[in-house]
Amino acid sequence: MPCLNLSTNVCLEGVDTSPIFSEATKVIAKIIGRPESYVMILLKGSVPISFEGTQEPAAFGELISIGGLNSEVNKKLRGAIGDILQSKLSIPKTRFFLKMYDTKAIRFSSNL
Repeated sequence: MPCLNLSTNVCLEGVDTSPIFSEATKVIAKIIGRPESYVMILLKGSVPISFEGTQEPAAFGELISIGGLNSEVNKKLRGAIGDILQSKLSIPKTRFFLKMYDTKAIRFSSNL
């Protein structure tokens, strides 16, 4: 289940975030090769962020996936998510940082 956690210093009050969620869900599912129903997106606005010494519009993201990540996929994801942030929130691609984690599934026993 890929999960994208995005934080930005852009105020999202009054912003229609639906296109961000739908486009990010589609692009992550397509690039990683998972169904859209597996993708989770979290979006937080008005987060105090300083990047390159300024508080101009910027964003930080963490993407966690159980498998499916590699250097080629990561590059595509960075570009696609950067495009979304630039077109929907006017955050330049140069002011966006995306950290990615490929993790393993953990099975829990009901006999704890």
